[in-house]
Amino acid sequence: MEIAENAALVVVDVQVGFEEEAYWGPRNNPAADENIAGLIDAWQSSGRPVVFVRHDSVKAGSPLRVGYPGNDFKPYVEERRGKGGGAELFVTKSVNSAFYGTPDLGAWLGTAGVRQIVVAGIQTNMCVETTARMAGNLGYEVFVPLDATHTFDLAGPWGWTVGAEELARATAVSLHGGGFAEVVRSAELIAAAR
Repeated sequence: MEIAENAALVVVDVQVGFEEEAYWGPRNNPAADENIAGLIDAWQSSGRPVVFVRHDSVKAGSPLRVGYPGNDFKPYVEERRGKGGGAELFVTKSVNSAFYGTPDLGAWLGTAGVRQIVVAGIQTNMCVETTARMAGNLGYEVFVPLDATHTFDLAGPWGWTVGAEELARATAVSLHGGGFAEVVRSAELIAAAR
């Protein structure tokens, strides 16, 4: 695996509000936060660009709504912001894709000549997957470290429910098998970034 010197790490929605299990339900991958932190550290120490994305929910009662403590980045992310040797961008959004946020992620990546991105964060099958799919459609080479993401059990139509681990696997298969992204492990990316 070759990681470009200007490959951008896009850290999606790693926010305090996702700790509210009563709202979201059971999650998978308890190691996700440790792996996300490791990726941020590797990217910052190598001088590569890091993008921090925050979801500003417009839904009343959402743990991610503006003005509510859950909107904040988790402490381990907040304490790493501004600490790297490379470029850094802060994007806010109210939809699933980081490419529909402010400021314009695509324009920023284009100005920097970035063609390779790594997408990590929360939720695997929502904002991580949507951002990765869009990036793939836009022609970026995309890596998704599945172990640096997590999601929650989800209810759908007709009383169907799917567990978080099964949703994560489905996302991995859709992204990788569908050619949107290469699904990898965070340790592989960290080793390649060194």
